[in-house]
Order: sequence, then C-alpha cells, then structure tokens
Amino acid sequence: MNFNDIYRDKRVLVTGHTGFKGSWLCEWLLSLGAEVYGLALEPNTEPSLFVQLGLANRVHHTIADIRDPKKVEAALADSTPDVAFHLAAQPLVRRSYQEPLETFATNVMGTAHLLEAVKKANHPCVVVVVTSDKCYENLENGHDYREGDALGGHDCYSASKAAAEIVTSAYRRSFFLDSPAKRLASARAGNVIGGGDWAEDRIVPDSMRYLMAGEAIPVRNPLATRPWQHVLEPLGGYLALARWLLEKPADEGKARQEASYAAFNFGPGPISERSVQDLVEEIFQTWPGSWENRSHPSAPHEAHRLSLDIAKAASILDWYPQWDFARTVRETVTWYHAAQSLVEAADFQALTRRQIDEYSRV
Repeated sequence: MNFNDIYRDKRVLVTGHTGFKGSWLCEWLLSLGAEVYGLALEPNTEPSLFVQLGLANRVHHTIADIRDPKKVEAALADSTPDVAFHLAAQPLVRRSYQEPLETFATNVMGTAHLLEAVKKANHPCVVVVVTSDKCYENLENGHDYREGDALGGHDCYSASKAAAEIVTSAYRRSFFLDSPAKRLASARAGNVIGGGDWAEDRIVPDSMRYLMAGEAIPVRNPLATRPWQHVLEPLGGYLALARWLLEKPADEGKARQEASYAAFNFGPGPISERSVQDLVEEIFQTWPGSWENRSHPSAPHEAHRLSLDIAKAASILDWYPQWDFARTVRETVTWYHAAQSLVEAADFQALTRRQIDEYSRV
C-alpha cells in the first residue's frame, strides 16, 4: 500500500491518539513524514501502546476531552490540520451498558464538537470520521451490510455510532458541500485486532493476558462470528480515503460529492469471518494454550454475526484487505509475544514499524 509522499509534511490531527488504533495510526503517519497532532484523554490502560511507543515525545500531544467544545476548537486552531482523523470514542460495547450517558456524550457530541470546529475554521481540511460496523441495524440475517443500509443499534454503543453517522451526514450536507476546501467522509470498520491492544473485555487482549499468566482463556461467546481484521487494514483504508479526498478536484458537483463522500466500509474478506472459538484456536497455532467456555444466558446482548460489503471501497479507493485470517492472527500474537521482552520505546517502535512496513509492501 503505497501513499507516495501525499502525507509528507502534512499537518495531521488524530483525535483519540492515545488509544490502540490511534497509536498505530500515529506511528504510520510518522513513518510517512507527517507532522502529527493529537487530542485525547490520558491512556486508560496499563500497559498502553501509546506509552510503549513513546509517542508523547514524538507528536504534538494535547490531553483534552472531546466532550469539551472549547478545547476541541482550541486544538484545531493550534494544529490547523490539512487532515483530521476522528477516532476519539468510548469504544466498548459492554461498558456502554454501564455508562450509557458517557457513551453518547463522547461518541455523538464529541463528533459534533469536532465537525463544528472544522466548520468554523478558516483553512482547508479533509476529515475522516471513524465510526463502527456496529452502526447498522443488525438483523443478523446473513446480509452483508452496505453503506446505504439502515442505521441502528441494540446497545448504547452501537446506537451512539449510528447517531455519529447521522451527525456526520448532517454536517456534510448542511455545511461541507458548499465548501470544497473542506471534505468529510466516514469510515466503518470493526473487530480490529493487533498488537498493543490492552483494553478490557476484548477477546484478544484478554487472551494475551491469560496466556502470559499460563492460564486457560475464558471465552464468553464462543460461537459468535466476527469479521476479524488486523488493525493495519482499516487504518490503511482511512489513509486511502483521506488521500482520495485530498486529491479530488475542487469543482465537483454537489450530487457527485454527496454520493461519493458519504460513508465507506472497511472489512476483511469472507474467509476471515470466523467464530470467537476459531480465533482462540488460531491463536494457539502461534502461542499454545487452552480455553474454557464461560458463556452465560443472562449476559448483555452482543451481536452473533455482523459483516460488511466492501465493494465501494474497492471500486472507488482501490482498497482491498491484504492479510488473511491466519496471518492476521499470527502477526497479532507475534507482536505480543515479542513485546514481553521489550522495555525501550525504540524497541517497540521497531517492532511496530516492521509490521507496518511488511503490510505496506503487500
């Protein structure tokens, strides 16, 4: 995946840069020669990929809450970005059951705060708002969801991501179509795995913690099927989408802008749609262990199956998934296994950059 010099010397704002995906994106952008600015809360895991990579000393690092519109506006004014990737979110389904108001305030109003700041700014800017595959009204009927399908959500997390998509669409149609220097699209992906995710209540980091402790992995929903993809897959999609927006002619008609700028799915091929049990057993191909079925009938609702149609990204952006299921899991587990013996940020950077380089060469 070659971005040539499109990001070299570009000023790029990443909200949520202290998180798992945000940290990987910052590392990739730095490797492409971008000047990276970040806006986020303090890392909320221990360990943290952001800390392991030493990113606080390598990007313009601002700690602020996306729920505070004045701080968001100040961060945008300070960075004057050419490109903004909006990743800041409350990202956990199960936590949304415990903290629904925080989830809506962060995921919905946080998105509105960023878009309002971009609207007010007096400089050109391309914006990619990252939501989730869970923004769709999931009927669990085997349908691969397309960008024009109905939005919805059983749980507060999914509903908040659907609402963030509606906010994004409203800002695009109300303000951005008349401002060709400001371009806005959303990106939908989910079930991302990769080294350096230390969040709770996610199957891969939970599995790594149990394997490191020499214990059996508890699996709460072994038959649930997910479209597993390595973190570099959607990040490559976000970068391709922003590049495409940067390169588009300024005189396009509104109808074409609305049709093409809207939303893009980024998911793996059908072969990577596997059960949680399949995922855990694939992990054991690289790091042997065992697992226990901990499913419970009274557990909060989680979707059994969810998959995306990626034809639009393939057709317009020439984006395709690069790593199959086996390699996705192998690269993920390899990162964690190697990280056990690392201490210095430079070593974590080398480990992470090596995977970025290998992915980019495919």
